[in-house]
Amino acid sequence: MYIRSVKLERITEELGYAAKLPAVKSLAQREELGFKSPVTYFVGENGTGKSTLLEAIAVKCGFNAEGGSLNFSFSTKETHSPLHSAIKLVRGIERPKTGFFLRAESFYNAASYIDTLGSEILDVYGGVSLHEQSHGESFFSLVMNRFKGHGLYILDEPEAALSPSRQMSLLVRINELAEQGSQFIIATHSPIVLAYPGSVIYELTENGVTETNYENTETYGAMKAFMDDPKRMIKHLLDKN
Repeated sequence: MYIRSVKLERITEELGYAAKLPAVKSLAQREELGFKSPVTYFVGENGTGKSTLLEAIAVKCGFNAEGGSLNFSFSTKETHSPLHSAIKLVRGIERPKTGFFLRAESFYNAASYIDTLGSEILDVYGGVSLHEQSHGESFFSLVMNRFKGHGLYILDEPEAALSPSRQMSLLVRINELAEQGSQFIIATHSPIVLAYPGSVIYELTENGVTETNYENTETYGAMKAFMDDPKRMIKHLLDKN
């Protein structure tokens, strides 16, 4: 593992809203959060701190807060949490040869920055401007062309622009890269993206961070309940009587 664990060194008022997040409070109460598999997931309801924790890890690794590779230096607005200044990463002996921080909410900004880097750099991303593709196509083009073996990839909701079939293709690509010595840390709401075998899954709830298995996640349970009987679920959700 390029990153073996993350630990919260201190929790102070300077962390602002991040100090109140369940994930951050939980980190303060444990020695460390370990990364024991090439693929680690953060799952949980909105507001539990998945993206904030993922962002802090990415920034601590040297990635741009809005996404991109380690040498991206653009900034459209300073909105990231100061949590990165309060965590400590335990790194492996080897260093990744490449890497990328992909976050769905600011992917447009990263794509715009890539367009300014010239044709040689654009070739690395498939040779076509990411803005000249659909949102889903640009996401997938990035993963297929820019992501290489022996890399560290931190992905925040990569399913945001991908169809179910493309999410399955993403799993295939993750497996290819993991077998080539890459490490992934992923925050997701998708039961498809979450299904990588042998992964470590941390579920973030109001009670903190717990390691769990695929079938016990709320992400899997909610989708299974819906797909097992959509009509009954819709009736339950929409029936006001």
